[in-house]
Amino acid sequence: MMSLTALPPVSAPLPWQDESWSRYNQQLADDSLPHALLLTGLPNSGKARLALALARLLLCQSPSGGLNCGKCHPCELSAVGSHGDFRWLQPEEKSRTIKIDQIRETVQFATKTAGFGSRKVMVLAPADAMNANAANALLKSLEEPSPGTYLVLVCDQLHGVPATIRSRCQIVKLPTPSNEASMAWLDQITGNTDESAKLLDLADGMPLLAEAMYQHADGETLIASRVACRGLLEGKLSIAQASEMLSDVSMEEVLEQIASTLRRSLRGLEKSALNSANGRAMYELLDEVGGIQRATRGGANPNRQLLTDVLLEKLQSVLGGAFANGSIKL
Repeated sequence: MMSLTALPPVSAPLPWQDESWSRYNQQLADDSLPHALLLTGLPNSGKARLALALARLLLCQSPSGGLNCGKCHPCELSAVGSHGDFRWLQPEEKSRTIKIDQIRETVQFATKTAGFGSRKVMVLAPADAMNANAANALLKSLEEPSPGTYLVLVCDQLHGVPATIRSRCQIVKLPTPSNEASMAWLDQITGNTDESAKLLDLADGMPLLAEAMYQHADGETLIASRVACRGLLEGKLSIAQASEMLSDVSMEEVLEQIASTLRRSLRGLEKSALNSANGRAMYELLDEVGGIQRATRGGANPNRQLLTDVLLEKLQSVLGGAFANGSIKL
């Protein structure tokens, strides 16, 4: 979850988000920034950080160089999570969903007059974590936005956000960062190019996940989930051994690692192989995992051990042969 209580004075976008950031600054200058944005892209590519930078820019009294100034009173308040015109919605602790009560409070907030300036900002991250009732409650703010109110939604899976919500937002599909851009950014954190390359490889090219592996207390657990899937496909681990390595990993992370393994494998296939029986089986399993992800975010609570074992068996069946004959490179 995003922590909003100890932010740096200035929140900047990530280097690979420069194009989107320049567009937002131009729209602000032209007074044409949409009141509702939906930022979508692969997990761990930095969407929430872009949303945070935009929110703080909108609330800043004296932007400087296209960023929030970090010195005015609104910037000081947003840095410690106490800005009265700013709401950041995410699942509450021990919950996978953004609930209707959270949305109702936010809708009520949207009707009030800004306390520090002319703008109020609401961010929902991840927006695909809203349950159906919460999404319906949000529609009022989207259909009848109050002046100066901006809503920024962030999601990994665009189809996980109801069509009624999507149709009322400007959808921004953020690019996947290149390996070169990710390495340059990660090197500034690790100070070691070899370490950066190792982490980025384990993170399937997603720089913020690589950062989490390096900096966070649960980094070893995140690494274990990657090693488990690779070891399984390389024939170094049995399904039981891989499942054991995943025993301390959240169900959400297990599902995302299986999904990212499938996505990376599909990217590594020749175009002709995508339409083969094996390619179709990969797509079908990826769709199945996506459905389970949406269900768990909606509150479903499947048998964790059974589901992990079943999905690992399917992953091994679908990818094992292709990996062994060299047609897939992980």
